[in-house]
Amino acid sequence: MVSFGSSLDFTVPHITIRNLNKYYQVQEAQVHALKDINLDIPVGSIFGIIGKSGAGKSSLIRTLNGLENISDGSIHIHKHELSKLSHAELIALRQRIGMIFQHFNLMSSKTVWENVALPLKIAKLSKQEIEQRVNDVLNLVGLDNKADHYPSQLSGGQKQRVGIARALVHRPEILLCDEATSALDPESTSVILSLLKEINQKLGITIVLITHEMQVIREICDQVVVIDKGEIVESGQVWSVFSRPQQKITQELLNLEQLDLPFDLQPYPSENSQVILKLRYEAQIEHSPDLKEILAVFDQSVHLYQSHIDSIQGHLIGSLIISVNQNELDTQQIKEQLKHQIAQIEVLGYV
Repeated sequence: MVSFGSSLDFTVPHITIRNLNKYYQVQEAQVHALKDINLDIPVGSIFGIIGKSGAGKSSLIRTLNGLENISDGSIHIHKHELSKLSHAELIALRQRIGMIFQHFNLMSSKTVWENVALPLKIAKLSKQEIEQRVNDVLNLVGLDNKADHYPSQLSGGQKQRVGIARALVHRPEILLCDEATSALDPESTSVILSLLKEINQKLGITIVLITHEMQVIREICDQVVVIDKGEIVESGQVWSVFSRPQQKITQELLNLEQLDLPFDLQPYPSENSQVILKLRYEAQIEHSPDLKEILAVFDQSVHLYQSHIDSIQGHLIGSLIISVNQNELDTQQIKEQLKHQIAQIEVLGYV
């Protein structure tokens, strides 16, 4: 029997996915839901998977605990290939992988304590062990004072904390979160994300989180992959993907800043027109850009119309939208002079 509770080798990815494909048969048509997915998810990381509805996120996360069979390719959970596990070994694996759902999936007729205890009762643990584990996880999620309440007596955020406690009661090594915050209000979302981060740091659990909200990724994830139409189209550390989104879908999901200018942009310059430029920058916080030095390069009047700055994983990511006189501008020279401070200079239009 494979043991999933053994100590982990931190030099080996916790989850390794190679050339994974998933097909569904829908009436007489075959749908290619996941296309050649390749991923390495490090031990102890918080790994984000983001995409729009129907992109394949849920299909992907459900393959990680065997709820969905794959059509071809391979998934290794810390060296053990899922497709080669016996039925008993797959059950043992599932006990090492907790899952949190969007709609909580609590039993309304059972108390908070009973909902959390149910997986352990099914596994036939001793009464003493069940009591100890349930009390421990309820304390961890801050619901020890709600043990005798029923789900109907709880807020959405409290219900999700019950779901997290239930997922943790088997003491898993991996926690899968399927849109865990999308049914919650902003305040409850913030509480749940803080709790997940605390669980990751205290227990060292690898968390795989799928969402359609970039703000969720920004808050707690170490790395992110963007999935679109069943394919991974972009991946990297969160700060890197945020600072230089390469794909249109990523730019749509990010929606970091709205262009709200007090005039209409024209596609071509006219005599004495002003050119509207967008300057994007990224830097470690201790090496923030020198704005005086940047603006001095233009050697003319510079008007600022919009600015945006964000701090992610120890990096500053921001942009400036400015206007300068088109007749006095040498764009290539400016790009060359600012190449060490500005990641991208884009001409938005003319006015």
